[in-house]
Amino acid sequence: MSQTRRLAAILAADVAGYSRLMGADEEGTHERLQGHLRDLVNPKIAEHRGRIVKNTGDGFLAEFASVVDAVRCATEIQREMADREPDVPEERRIRFRIGVNLGDVIAEEHDIYGDGVNVAARLEGLAEPGGICVTRVVRDQVRDRLGFAFEDMGEQSVKNISRPLRVYAWRPEGVAGLPTTSVPIAVPTRRRRMILAPIGAAVMAALVIAVVAWWFWPATRSSSTAPAAVATAATSIAQPLVAPRLSIVVLPFANLSNDPEQQYFADGITEDLTTDVSRIAHSVVISRNTAFTYRNKSVDTRQIGHELGVRYVLEGSVRRSGNKIRVNAQLIDAETDAHLWAEQFDGEMGDLFALQNEITSRLANALGAELIGAEADRRTQHPDALDYILRGRAAGLKPASRENYTEMIGLFEHALALDPLSVEAQSLLALVLAGRVLNGTSDTTAADLARAEGLARQALAASPRSPLPHWAKAQVLRAQNRCEEAIPEYETVLASNRNSVLALFGLAYCKLYAGSIEQVIALEDRAIRLGPRDPNIGFSYFLIGTVHLLQSRTDEAIVWLEKARNALPAAPVFRSRLASAYALSGEIERAATELAEARRLSRDSRYASLARLKAVGSFGVPKVRALFEATYFAGLRKAGMPEE
Repeated sequence: MSQTRRLAAILAADVAGYSRLMGADEEGTHERLQGHLRDLVNPKIAEHRGRIVKNTGDGFLAEFASVVDAVRCATEIQREMADREPDVPEERRIRFRIGVNLGDVIAEEHDIYGDGVNVAARLEGLAEPGGICVTRVVRDQVRDRLGFAFEDMGEQSVKNISRPLRVYAWRPEGVAGLPTTSVPIAVPTRRRRMILAPIGAAVMAALVIAVVAWWFWPATRSSSTAPAAVATAATSIAQPLVAPRLSIVVLPFANLSNDPEQQYFADGITEDLTTDVSRIAHSVVISRNTAFTYRNKSVDTRQIGHELGVRYVLEGSVRRSGNKIRVNAQLIDAETDAHLWAEQFDGEMGDLFALQNEITSRLANALGAELIGAEADRRTQHPDALDYILRGRAAGLKPASRENYTEMIGLFEHALALDPLSVEAQSLLALVLAGRVLNGTSDTTAADLARAEGLARQALAASPRSPLPHWAKAQVLRAQNRCEEAIPEYETVLASNRNSVLALFGLAYCKLYAGSIEQVIALEDRAIRLGPRDPNIGFSYFLIGTVHLLQSRTDEAIVWLEKARNALPAAPVFRSRLASAYALSGEIERAATELAEARRLSRDSRYASLARLKAVGSFGVPKVRALFEATYFAGLRKAGMPEE
């Protein structure tokens, strides 16, 4: 049997309480449902360029090439259903529940299958009678095009779907408030033929004229073929789907080794990378099964983008030579065929599983940054909340600075103004407010922390299983010097995304101040391996340097703290730690220079005296405070910092 894969908008609907309705009046319920399908549902789906895939007894499954058409069709069906059966008691009225999803499907002549269909069916089950439920990607695609207000239901765990779904609902009262659309009126069959006959004749006449014109007047021809031109004139063919934001396919990595047995390693890279990339917020990642249909095929990137409805294509190769393995990867814009990014990773044969794990983690981190940057560069005339979120996240990929924090706060504030219930905007704004407090560059520390704490609490209440609010809460707790409470929050983030470099740093920082100093360097080594080109890698250098300083390995501390200062020269705390290390090694002049720069960069007076520094900061549990006293504070005294 012939089958293909494609990205499609899927609409699944059923009748709420169908068994109860059939039990009360089997023939009447069946007749009324068939009437709704015949007079409303089928015409609406045709009007919006969809197709009925199948009827399911108490409902139906439909497919659309456009997610906007699918949602518009769903809302118009629900709007018109609200006014039908006015003479039937409310408890006996037929009311549909509808779910709409955008996903990858296996398409056959008379049916469609796959996770995309399964998710739509699960959404249908979550919808209220007369309401609609959609996934996040659907909400993001239609929000500014249709202006519908969806309510965030948070993440929902549903049967046979491995990951929780972020679900958005349109309640029945919102649907019923829409203006009435042009719905076909139920007309007796004979009368319908009398009405439609002249319309059909007119359409046929138009077709004949179009064919004659194309054949006899060459000037009317375009580069399209005659049948395609006529078909377009005769009916509204489903248009190619606009590729969603952050949509990507990871093509099978090519095995360039002489050993065909190395193919399993290349396939493992592809599969793990597909999984890791799917963790990027808002990403739409084509399934592994679809991607592998392109194995060993020479296909144009633009063609792949068109066939799968994606903006980006990732391709790569694996080559083994002796005991070494080299992995190459490149990201391509499917619209322009332009190469956006390329990376090369080398490793030693040994523990292949560990090597595969490290390569895919590093690839996913680097790729995530590139995708966010590419999306942020796609400026639109009328940006929505997601546009501002993507721009803010792209700004966060720059080295931390006072100006950068201000830019991010402004962008996330814009996003929150457009979508006050956005958990992502709330969490990201909380992260940045807490971040500039932690970096010592806030002019309004108390106000920033109070706002960040409120936003994180609000986000967690709305979406308790999402890792982003937990990360926001962790950062707030760390900024409040409550490191022991922050540790489980960071661990929750890492359980969901093992590749989060910033969460690794936060966990290492809190481990240090909670007294587990021996765990810090291993955590930061992992962060550096995962993000060797991370613009904020200076934080990892800083923490490693601090551990060496506290353990009186002053020369090693200087090496790492200099790397931290060079990576992020605007961070005052980096300068103060380096000043202490210089002073302890006898370089008093250099220590004084760094301390003066720390005072200049900091907007508060924490580096004016040791008493002030101890008052505004917490230096951990007693045994860690004792280490700071013996090293850090001792070095600052030598650098010239007064006690009071």
